[in-house]
Amino acid sequence: MQHTILIIDDEKKLNDLLSRIIGLEGFRVLQAFTGKDGLKLLQQEDVLLVLSDVKLPDYNGVDLVKVIKEKKPYVEVINLTAYGTIADGVRAIQNGAFNYITKGDDNDKIIPLVNQAIEKAVAQKRTFDEKKKTGAKLGFSSVIGNSKQIQEVVSLARRVAVTNTTVLLLGETGTGKEVFAAAIHNESERRQMPFVAINCSSFTAELLESELFGYKAGAFTGAVKDKKGLLEEGQHGTIFLDEIGEMSLDLQAKLLRVLENKTFIRVGDTQQTKVNIRIIAATNRNLQKEAEAGHFRLDLYYRLSVFTLELPSLNERKGDIELLANYFLKGFAAQAGKNQPKMNDEFLTLLNRHNWKGNIRELKNVIERVMILADNDILTADLLPPDFKYANTDSNAVDLATIERHHIQKILARTHGNKAETARLLGIGVTTLYRKLEEYKIAQ
Repeated sequence: MQHTILIIDDEKKLNDLLSRIIGLEGFRVLQAFTGKDGLKLLQQEDVLLVLSDVKLPDYNGVDLVKVIKEKKPYVEVINLTAYGTIADGVRAIQNGAFNYITKGDDNDKIIPLVNQAIEKAVAQKRTFDEKKKTGAKLGFSSVIGNSKQIQEVVSLARRVAVTNTTVLLLGETGTGKEVFAAAIHNESERRQMPFVAINCSSFTAELLESELFGYKAGAFTGAVKDKKGLLEEGQHGTIFLDEIGEMSLDLQAKLLRVLENKTFIRVGDTQQTKVNIRIIAATNRNLQKEAEAGHFRLDLYYRLSVFTLELPSLNERKGDIELLANYFLKGFAAQAGKNQPKMNDEFLTLLNRHNWKGNIRELKNVIERVMILADNDILTADLLPPDFKYANTDSNAVDLATIERHHIQKILARTHGNKAETARLLGIGVTTLYRKLEEYKIAQ
């Protein structure tokens, strides 16, 4: 399916250049030169991503993010600016922007960012459409799995959901910690209030502080007026702090104050602000060992771990692989307007035999890739990445370089030479793909 991207920039040369670059990656590109025209196209077209200049003739691009999100919450927005400021960057993220980047300096980031934003928008639109169709909030019904391991965690999570207790979610990357956090919120008394999720590893310490606590006018250059942080925006709701282990020690002390006193101080302020919010944190680290090594505050660890839930890895719940695979197949098939295909025995055997280092997220990505490559209603082993097929064979009998070269050529043919899409399906960076094309002397 060809995804649609809207570029809003009154500089025609730059708009044309970006349109050409992004169009060459296989996307459908629409152009607008004012915010008003951009919003009109947003309503008329099935847009998933907007690239918007900050300075438009009729809009501030940072404020436009909020308008776009109000009209279509699943659409992602990347702000482009000639002169970036911390204040604008903070405000853009608070308004819901996917990213805020400087023109020229970040040209090499555009295509990877576009692919990441599109992937997120596709998932959000699917959830949005499902919610719109059912009119229901997702609780623990969103947790897929019948295994004893996952059902035990669900049972514990249901019991803590109805309380206001702080919860610490542990588990490997990709085990579904945000799904559990949202389910806990949606089955709590706070379900009608905001659920705010933030990944602590995605921001510098300074930006994360402004994002969480907000700031007072004059706190730093560009802070022209007071701004609420996510704690205030999520008042009476739940905030999910993913990758809590990446938070700086200084910020950990301020978060501890929130847990102990229900108060915090905005950046540049001297007055305390009261907040009523539930905190759910998550990490793939051993926080107790991190605390003992001096990398995490021990007092904060004790406050966060009042109720701890450890999510099992996919390798520990392999009985759920077929169920999860079918769930993802159903979603991607509906998205592509296809019938849901069936997995043959060899395909399913290889799924069950695979070492899922990326857990459920890795499985989802593999199924999406398979759906793109599938030509009929039966999924066969040749659609899987090479490491699945040859994981348990004698490595001396297999020329892995030949396998990899043929596989890259096959994916390139499927994507009609689209390098960014090929790299995404292969699970490698675009730079790595170009290096392999040159190494294997594959025609570009």
